[in-house]
Amino acid sequence: MRLKDKVAVVIGAGQSPGEGIGNGRATAIRFAQEGAAVLAVDRHLASAEETAALIAKEGGKAAAFEADVTKEATLAAAIAHAHQKWGRLDILHNNVGVSIAGGDARIDELTEEAFDRVSAINLRGTIMACKHALPIMRAQKSGAIVNISSVAAWVDYPLVCYRATKAAMIAFTQQLAIQNAPFGVRANVILPGLMNTPMAVDTRARVGNRSRADVAAERDAKVPLRGKMGTGWDVANAALFLASDEANFITGVSLPVDGGQMVKVG
Repeated sequence: MRLKDKVAVVIGAGQSPGEGIGNGRATAIRFAQEGAAVLAVDRHLASAEETAALIAKEGGKAAAFEADVTKEATLAAAIAHAHQKWGRLDILHNNVGVSIAGGDARIDELTEEAFDRVSAINLRGTIMACKHALPIMRAQKSGAIVNISSVAAWVDYPLVCYRATKAAMIAFTQQLAIQNAPFGVRANVILPGLMNTPMAVDTRARVGNRSRADVAAERDAKVPLRGKMGTGWDVANAALFLASDEANFITGVSLPVDGGQMVKVG
């Protein structure tokens, strides 16, 4: 019960269609398993409700909320709802990101519309969610923010917007950490590597008109550790640690969860 009596908002707690479990859903479930009351936030309410139902089935405490990260007012409403419902806000987990599904491309094929769309989803949404969570956490003199970047920020990655926004997420999290340290609010960022999630694998299979097995095998071959991608649970366990009091003296850290991919890069 590492998060006993804590309140967590997980933005991006639903998931894309496909096999397995996404990072956001796994994190919401993991937080609840460790004692947190979880507000599962997603732009698809039905998907957030599925996550909340899975938590309730295990005896956990959760509620679903519909919000679109491209619309600040809905993020403000989600944060306010959690605070009003449970009386505090201990954890904000931002697990939203899009790449090829948002029209991301190599620079010679990139459109202005795709750049604006991906940037709004990957970066602006997280910034606005933090904007509304911070006053509550500062007043409490405590809180943990866990953001999601990607090893794509540091490796050779061909699509412009995803890499740029995920690199910006690291810088933003460092800024959060140093500027909110006097208030007792911590901020850290996770950099997932190649993960076996619906968004990462099934989306690529659909867009590329390939089989899921082929896409998964291609990605597995790039992972040093056991030649297998990670899963949503690997990200969830890292998020749990960073959100818990076990990481009480850790802030401003960029944590790769990548099966050694960053070591291979050097």
